[in-house]
Amino acid sequence: MKKNRKAIEQLLSPVGAEKTGSKHKRVRPGIALCLSGGGYRAMLFHVGALWRLNEAGTLPKLARISSVSGGSITAGVLGMNWSKLDFDERGVARQFVDQVVTPIRVLADTTIDIPSVLGGLIMPRMKISDALAVAYGNNLFGDTTLQDLPKDPCFVINATNVQSGALWRFMKSDMADWRVGEIKAPRTSLALAVAASSAFPPFLSPVNLKLKHSDYRKKSGSDLHKKPFTTDVMLTDGGVYDNLGLETAWKLYDTILVSDGGGKMEPEAEPLRNWASHYYRINNIIDNQVRSLRKRQVVGSFVNKSRKGAYWGIRSDIRHFKLKNALRCPFAKTTALADVSTRLAKLDAGMQERLINWGYAVCDAALRKHVNRSLARPKGFIYPKAGV
Repeated sequence: MKKNRKAIEQLLSPVGAEKTGSKHKRVRPGIALCLSGGGYRAMLFHVGALWRLNEAGTLPKLARISSVSGGSITAGVLGMNWSKLDFDERGVARQFVDQVVTPIRVLADTTIDIPSVLGGLIMPRMKISDALAVAYGNNLFGDTTLQDLPKDPCFVINATNVQSGALWRFMKSDMADWRVGEIKAPRTSLALAVAASSAFPPFLSPVNLKLKHSDYRKKSGSDLHKKPFTTDVMLTDGGVYDNLGLETAWKLYDTILVSDGGGKMEPEAEPLRNWASHYYRINNIIDNQVRSLRKRQVVGSFVNKSRKGAYWGIRSDIRHFKLKNALRCPFAKTTALADVSTRLAKLDAGMQERLINWGYAVCDAALRKHVNRSLARPKGFIYPKAGV
C-alpha cells in the first residue's frame, strides 16, 4: 500500500530537484555582483554602476563578479586591470577611469559585430566566432588569459553549453560545465571567453572549444564526461541560460547586487504569421519568461529577506526607489535609453555618456535605499552636460 501511495505521489508531482553540480548547500557571508547581458548598451550601463560602486568603496568588498554577454565585456576589463586600480584607504580605485572607463569607451567607438560576421563569411579558415574573439583581442584584451585575472575577487564569465544545455563557466581557477567536467587553471584567452559569453545567436554563435579529454580532472563531470562533449565544446551567449549572470553567485553568497542592462519583449498587436517570424516571436516569449523568472527570484528573495542586496535595471523607474534626493532621471528618457539596440555597434559619445550616467544614477538609488542608507548623495551626474 505504501509503495502504491509513493508511486501515485510521484506521478502527481513529476518535477524534482535538479542537480547543478554545486557542492555548496548553504550560502556564505559575502557580496556578489552580477552583470547582465545587453550588448554595448549593457556594457556602458554597467560602467556607470561600477563607477558608483567604486565611489562607495564597494569594489574591494566584492567576493565574486559574475557576468554574461555585454556584462562580460565590462567585467573582463575590470578583472584584467584589477591590479592596476590603485585602491586608497577608503577602498576607492584611483585609476578606475583610466583602467576601466577609457578602454571600454574606446571599444564603444568601434563596431565589431558586422565586421566579425563578414570576416567569418569571407575568410575560409576563420569562423565568425573566431573573428569576434580576434576583434576583442585587438580592441581590448590583447593576449590576456584567464590566468591574468585576480584570485580575489573571483571573476566568473558565463556562457551556455549548447550540447549539455547547462552553464559553462570561465574562471581563473577552472572552466567547467557540471555535466561535462572541470579543467583546472585554464590558459584560455580572455578574448575567447568573452566572445563565447557574448556570442549572441544566430549570427555570432556558436564558439567552439577544441579540448583534450585528458585536460579534465578525472571523474569531475556528471553524465556527459565523455567524448565529444569534453573535446568539441559548442558554446553560445551566456544570456541564453541566465541573462542576469545570477546562478554562479546565487549558490554561494548571502548578499547579491544585480545590475540589469537587459532587454524586454514588447507586445505585438498583429504578429507576423509566416513560420520564420512566428518561430522568432515564440523564442522571444520563452526568453522573456526566463528573464522574468530570474528577476522575480532576486526581488522575491529581498522581500522575504532570504537574501540581502539590491537590484537595479536599465528599465527601472527611479521614482520607485522613493528617495527624495535621487538624481533626476525622467522615466521617458531612461526608457529611451533602455530601447537602444543591444548590438556590438558603435555608439556616439553623447549616447555613451547618457548610458553611463543612467547606470550611475540608478545604482546610486538602489545602494542608498537598500544597501547603505548613510551613503552620501552624489553631487550630480558623471557627465553633467549629457544628463540622461
